[in-house]
Amino acid sequence: MYSRTVRVTPLARFARSRNLARVRFASGRPSPPSPSQGKILAALGLLAIGTTIVASVYNKSHPMPMVEPAKNPAAFNKEAASGKPLKKPTFSPDEVTVVFVLGGPGSGKGTQCAKLVAEKGFVHLSAGDLLRAEQKREGSKYGGLIAECIREGTIVPQEVTVALLEQAITEEHKKGNSRFLVDGFPRKMDQALVFEEQIVPSAFTLFFECPEQVMLDRLLQRGKTSGRTDDNIDSIRKRFRTFVDTSMPVVDYFDKKGKVVKLSCDQPIDSVYGEVKAALEKKGVV
Repeated sequence: MYSRTVRVTPLARFARSRNLARVRFASGRPSPPSPSQGKILAALGLLAIGTTIVASVYNKSHPMPMVEPAKNPAAFNKEAASGKPLKKPTFSPDEVTVVFVLGGPGSGKGTQCAKLVAEKGFVHLSAGDLLRAEQKREGSKYGGLIAECIREGTIVPQEVTVALLEQAITEEHKKGNSRFLVDGFPRKMDQALVFEEQIVPSAFTLFFECPEQVMLDRLLQRGKTSGRTDDNIDSIRKRFRTFVDTSMPVVDYFDKKGKVVKLSCDQPIDSVYGEVKAALEKKGVV
């Protein structure tokens, strides 16, 4: 059942509180009101009726919001107080395997992911590519925000990135795909926690270690042909700082849980790929 709060206006309360409507009793019998009292009583009666009608009309046109009571408040409070997620992840680790792929800008993550897709049948989901596609999508409410974050080298709010990844994984899973390389994500702790609580716990993280100067040279070279707005010296240095400040804590977090495989990228592509394949085989995902 829903209840509605009835508003009583000050004028109605005034009319109800007046003692002029009372008639004094004398000798056990009420005395009739004088003509002047009768006029006052009549006026107040009309005023009370009018304010009641106005309040009724107002309440009908401005209904109070109705809140349905919780079906089991005790259970909800117990679950919320436990700090555990109130919603089960969309997928279980038995349904999909997600490998996070992290590394500084220009570390070669995308190149290694492309080789795994071609040879091992993984689905490669680049958080950056998804965001750029969303930025260009006509009518996107996030387009301007994403463009600004890319230009400034800052991180897009996790709600946007997680939603795009969940949509992409769901669509691929419907096609029968179950193994995913999530490239360039999570870049912050809140992203990592929300993804694993809402979508699926990750299997482990591939972390590509590479000297900053090597990454800088690679990105400047790529910028000559990529057409990407963030492949310029200012944006690159901002991205380096952002990665160290916000993404390395994510690597450390998973490393303490024994869920990080570190790979040196300061070597030829095929050498790095050999180490990647060996790591995946050891983890039992290829």
